[in-house]
Amino acid sequence: MSTFLLQKEPIDTAALRQRVADPDCGGYASFEGWIRNENEGRAVSRLEYEAYAPLAIAEAHRIVNEALKRFEINNALSAHRLGALDVGDLAVWVGVSAPHRADAFAACRYIIDEIKQRLPIWKKEHYADGKAQWVNCAQCASQASLV
Repeated sequence: MSTFLLQKEPIDTAALRQRVADPDCGGYASFEGWIRNENEGRAVSRLEYEAYAPLAIAEAHRIVNEALKRFEINNALSAHRLGALDVGDLAVWVGVSAPHRADAFAACRYIIDEIKQRLPIWKKEHYADGKAQWVNCAQCASQASLV
């Protein structure tokens, strides 16, 4: 099973949940990240996401594999949108199934935190005042300055 999807299409959470469902698991945790209408005191009207896909996909697979080793979970899957998204749209989803809920919650949090920190995914925020600004992956930017 692929553990990460990078896609322009809307994320089908019901279909993804089915992919991690497991009769051996009594716990399931998921995270949904939506586009909000404000960031750091500025009214946001929409976002655009771009990624360096080969690296983002490879790094996301590493993150999920780390979670599979670190926590007692059976399945994990995540998806991230690309392209233009409006306020309220789902941008990122993570789902984890585990025999017990504590590991499902912990692994889900680990995966989303690492995705936000490590993946080369950039977003351009479009503000209500007509201005726009690129916001990039902080760790990726610091690593790029070392190259």
